[in-house]
Amino acid sequence: MKKLFALLALAFILALSLNLSGYWDEPAPVDRTDVPTTVTGEGTVQLIFPADRYPETAKHIQDAIDSGHAATCTIDRDGADENRKLSLRGVDTKKGYDRDEWPMAMCAEGGEGADIEYISPSDNRGAGSWVGNQLEEYPVGTLVEFIFE
Repeated sequence: MKKLFALLALAFILALSLNLSGYWDEPAPVDRTDVPTTVTGEGTVQLIFPADRYPETAKHIQDAIDSGHAATCTIDRDGADENRKLSLRGVDTKKGYDRDEWPMAMCAEGGEGADIEYISPSDNRGAGSWVGNQLEEYPVGTLVEFIFE
């Protein structure tokens, strides 16, 4: 029993020392080598959207672009809540669906006048999370062109 207690105490001390040294406080480095983006000479980030993973969102964005919305958007994370409120105003919720907006709420071009489509929550939220992760390193004001291959 004494050995078990001693081992538990040692494990606790080791865990505490690792935490005090900042081991657990530091986020793991993110490997960005697989991010499907390129930056053009004009500073526009070209984001290759995975239409095979998020087909409903891809179709909605492509349809919105075909109907006259731009294929680019300007990152404006701080305006996302207000844009979402404006773009979804008057658009009823529908059980089992999310209301997807294009331009996205995180785009300066989003908000009133955005194209809204009902799509499955898994597709919508997965796509939103994917886009957010791909663009997290880019500052507000970055122009992003969505490309579908």
